Amino acid sequence: MSLLPSATEIVFALGCGDDLVGVTFECDHPPEARDRRVVSTSTLPEGLSPAEIDVVVSARVAAGEDLYHLDAGALADLQADVVLTQDLCAVCAVDLDRVDDALEYLGCTAEVVTLDPSTLDQVVASIATVGTVLGAEARADEIVTSLRARLDALARVLAGARARPVLVLEWTDPPFTAGHWVPDVVAAGGGRAVLAHGGADSRRASWDDVAGAAAEIVLVAPCGYHLDRASELAEQVVARGSLPAGAEVWAVDADSHFVRPGPRLVDGAEVVARILHPDRAGVVDPAHARLVGDVPS
Repeated sequence: MSLLPSATEIVFALGCGDDLVGVTFECDHPPEARDRRVVSTSTLPEGLSPAEIDVVVSARVAAGEDLYHLDAGALADLQADVVLTQDLCAVCAVDLDRVDDALEYLGCTAEVVTLDPSTLDQVVASIATVGTVLGAEARADEIVTSLRARLDALARVLAGARARPVLVLEWTDPPFTAGHWVPDVVAAGGGRAVLAHGGADSRRASWDDVAGAAAEIVLVAPCGYHLDRASELAEQVVARGSLPAGAEVWAVDADSHFVRPGPRLVDGAEVVARILHPDRAGVVDPAHARLVGDVPS
């Protein structure tokens, strides 16, 4: 059972998709993940704007209230041997304590595996961790080797290129700047993340901080959104007029390539390289990123 979209991706990449019995409502890759029983859903009302989501989430976290509903009936029915979860971010998935309490209450003896990578290297290493738990060590080694080879190849392509300053917005209202593995993804793509907190939580910033950031590129990568919605939010941010002067603004597929700690973060590094250094890395696929416009100087 996977309580993380990224863990679901890892399970399928390892060739263990047939063994996966339960997923979250956010598990949308690969498409066949949607065929599994949903065991974790959001308690947030639908249709909220980013600002409204921030207000509700902040209030519930402060009050110690749940952001996710864990289906205890599904836990009991599915009788999983392994539960993949995290303890990194209370906003991103059901709280680990809730999982432990539910399993204890139901008398379930599943092995709970907590995945808490905070850097790109740790994300790649977590694939080996899951491979060991699921008895798919050989396939995990192949994936890890392939991902590291792609990162090495990208480094060779970008060798000698200037690391362009990049501002990543992981939320747009209010603005949150890049944390955890995202600065590593930017660095692997030939950039330097500004206002960033590598290996730590993404943090709220003021619009004055954002406007004053020395960034040539702004990547709008709102957590929980794919490219179409990210493009709409990027346009709203540009219209606000609070971005660094002269910066290019790109919307990216955050959920596919930036905010979920899974194998496709390497795709994200390649997307960054094509945005920042198209002369070396090639032109970016419009299905992965869209140029929203330039901020007036």
